[in-house]
Amino acid sequence: MSRYTTIFWDVDGTLLDFEYSQRAALAKCFQTVGREVTEEIQQLYDKINDSYWKRLELGEITKAQLLNGRFITLFEALGITDVDVESFRLEYQDGLSNIFAYADDSLNICKILQGKVKQYVVTNGVTAIQMRKLTLSGLADVMDGLFISEQIGMPKPHKEFFDYCLAHVEEKDKSRILLVGDSLTSDIKGGVGAGIPTCWYRKEGTSNSSELCPDYEISDLHQVFDILKEET
Repeated sequence: MSRYTTIFWDVDGTLLDFEYSQRAALAKCFQTVGREVTEEIQQLYDKINDSYWKRLELGEITKAQLLNGRFITLFEALGITDVDVESFRLEYQDGLSNIFAYADDSLNICKILQGKVKQYVVTNGVTAIQMRKLTLSGLADVMDGLFISEQIGMPKPHKEFFDYCLAHVEEKDKSRILLVGDSLTSDIKGGVGAGIPTCWYRKEGTSNSSELCPDYEISDLHQVFDILKEET
């Protein structure tokens, strides 16, 4: 018998290549306002955006403050004063919801696992964006459920998020649920705090300098098959 009956999948950066979507959406928005995104601007936005999401995870800001705040900070840093932040943000979100790329052939991986294990999405993304992206990508069709922080009212890594997820899945033995995600501070920290076995999807060039110890570490999603072969 396989050690795990259930998988909690992160979306952005795990099942889907979020960097690809983000870069394409940001470039599209800057073109709309008559500007071009340089690599320097992209890196600046990545840094600002990441800091806002980290603050959200820590409970320092709300999702509403994050959505516009990251662009306000970006435009201030670039000295841009003639762009409507709200319109820019809405177009950016539209781009994120319509532009996607799979990570490691993730859709086929999930299709192969369909019926063999229960699969659920666990994401901090904006509901409207995630729902459309998951639908367009076909991932929604192979999942047994979708857990989105905006609907739950608390983001990963907070225990309340995972308490909600655990209360709404068939498997009640936490040791038989595997959380797969790329973020140490969101996915792995959250899983460890909730008592769920974790699998860190480590991207090339990243390292774990934290005190967090995921149960597994993979560099390709296909390696999940090997983990699921483990028997109790």
